[in-house]
Amino acid sequence: MKIVQVNYAYAAQISDHAALVDSYETLTGWSEAVAGAGAEMSVVQAFHYDARLSRHGIDYVFCADQRPAGSGARWRRPRALEAAVRAAGPDVVHVNSLEFAPEIWLLRRSLPPTSALVVQDHASPLPRSFSLTGAVRRRLLGAADAFLFTAPEQAIPWQSNGYIAERQTVYDVLESSTTFRPMDRETARSISRTQGRPSVLWVGRLNSTKDPMTVLQGFEHALESLPDAVLTMVYGEEDLLPAVRRRVSESRALTRSVRLVGRVPHGQMPAFYSAADLFVLGSAHEGSGYSLIEACACGAVPVVTSIPSFRAITGKGAIGVLWPHGDAGAFANAVVDAANRDLVGERRRVLSHFDQQLSWPVVGRRALEIYEDVRAARRT
Repeated sequence: MKIVQVNYAYAAQISDHAALVDSYETLTGWSEAVAGAGAEMSVVQAFHYDARLSRHGIDYVFCADQRPAGSGARWRRPRALEAAVRAAGPDVVHVNSLEFAPEIWLLRRSLPPTSALVVQDHASPLPRSFSLTGAVRRRLLGAADAFLFTAPEQAIPWQSNGYIAERQTVYDVLESSTTFRPMDRETARSISRTQGRPSVLWVGRLNSTKDPMTVLQGFEHALESLPDAVLTMVYGEEDLLPAVRRRVSESRALTRSVRLVGRVPHGQMPAFYSAADLFVLGSAHEGSGYSLIEACACGAVPVVTSIPSFRAITGKGAIGVLWPHGDAGAFANAVVDAANRDLVGERRRVLSHFDQQLSWPVVGRRALEIYEDVRAARRT
């Protein structure tokens, strides 16, 4: 089976096509996982200029048709990109993101009738139902044979608002995985300088969606039962950093027990994950949960909100503890519950769960099953 993964979006600030491939770990990881499952995989990627690159058995074709989002330039049809997809002779075309409805519709028109087309969600915002843009997108997204979401519940708003029709199948598959593996605990703690009994780790943006304020409030309550716990917070975006600092400074318990680290190079993150006993996030919603998947790969026990993608990643709470978003008391109870378990045994269960449910080979096999199903349906 020949699969072509199509990526219309790219990081406009990256000027070299090889550097772009290096930066797109999900794109490369997905492609290599599907190839490892037995498919012939290639990638067609929009970029500043035309180029070709072969890496780890995957051919990458770069086409200079698509203007970067936000450039202010007039949109034009990416004909060279469509031609590159056709030239690969795909059985299935996989387009990343529901954002590119016009491109998806035009690509469908350029493909032979036997080629199936699937679209994968990457936390695309739902359009306003009654706007002209929304009505047009409903029509254009009708060109897809199927849609991929991390959890089936994520597709419900798209279905109920008519963007995904009854004839279009929705499949659940993880958006990504990771190649991270656990490190020796003592080495990891030495590198990360992580402390605490238990050692609790946050990795996520400081914004309202991730909700660090609820986590801090709950952690303050948890410290009454876990006085030696330390919360280490790793973050890139700092929208709520002033509020976080103020909240920490107002509490003697939090001042003693919260460590604000900030940005950490991605290559150093296995040390932080491996040193942690518990991994926490307060997200209201997520497309998947990259940091949660990485934490599981390194054995940190998740204590995360009960949202669709986190339920999918944790096997509906088969590992760790789930708690309702926005409920600081529930978070405090969840942290205490997790901390009082046999953390060595829990760590082994998390690592086993990752290998059996979340690893790239598992994602690749699941993706190939979906592609085979969609191709068969298309040809009938």
